[in-house]
Amino acid sequence: MSDISAAPTLVVGLGCQRGCPVSTLLALLEQALQAHQIQLHEIKALASIDLKREEPALNELAAQLGLPVTYFSSEQLAAYEQHLTHQSQIAFERTGCYGVAESAALALAEQLAQAPAKLLIARQKYAQATLALAGAA
Repeated sequence: MSDISAAPTLVVGLGCQRGCPVSTLLALLEQALQAHQIQLHEIKALASIDLKREEPALNELAAQLGLPVTYFSSEQLAAYEQHLTHQSQIAFERTGCYGVAESAALALAEQLAQAPAKLLIARQKYAQATLALAGAA
């Protein structure tokens, strides 16, 4: 039996096009959280694919929010393929996995909580970015 009072580990997975402005990521994040009544302070970390490690907007967003950002390889993310709500052929051709935002969120939530994670916000697409939110109890 799980402890209901334990706050879930909430993680935001992000994917973005090269050169995506940090304002786009922030707008997408705020919009998604607001729509699902989740407070920013409840988010524990950000996640993406290692191909985006040098992407200024992701690192800026993490710095602005004071959150750690973890990057996963496409091999690590491919393990979550069967959990994705949307499989993008374009994402696969570019990254080697079918969905960066959802799989990165799931991978990190699971890693941090040491428990199975589930998608709480399925892939949201906005301008040059995608976002998903996963939680693990």
